Amino acid sequence: MKTTHETQQWDIRSVSFWMVLPIALGIIFIGAAFIISPSSNAAGYGIPMTNPDDLPYGRIKGIRDIFSGIVLLLPLFFKMRKAAALVFTASIIIPVTDCLIILETNGPSDLQHLLLHGLTALYMMGTSFLLFNDKHSTSLQS
Repeated sequence: MKTTHETQQWDIRSVSFWMVLPIALGIIFIGAAFIISPSSNAAGYGIPMTNPDDLPYGRIKGIRDIFSGIVLLLPLFFKMRKAAALVFTASIIIPVTDCLIILETNGPSDLQHLLLHGLTALYMMGTSFLLFNDKHSTSLQS
């Protein structure tokens, strides 16, 4: 029954809960934006689409982003801290890989996009640390 007790305690009063939520909602928003307008959103990602034949790949990225966001929201909705920690930590591979793709494609001079993806990865690493160590001690309650 220890799992039930921990599940019931981790909720919206936890800092780590609120640190996961904007990433989950944000990636859903980014996914929807990629489906609606893949070309303009690819430029925001850091690699513009120059060929109209590439537009379906942007939409493919979009639906995968929406799925990723939903997968992150489910443990929040069900107040499952350990599941959120595992899924969120595994998800760090995405911004790290995005950063490496930008570096390989655009080189080190594209600081704006390198920082966007790199700082996202660092934020997620910090959040993962809190998720694994949050025994309701990092609570928003007084």
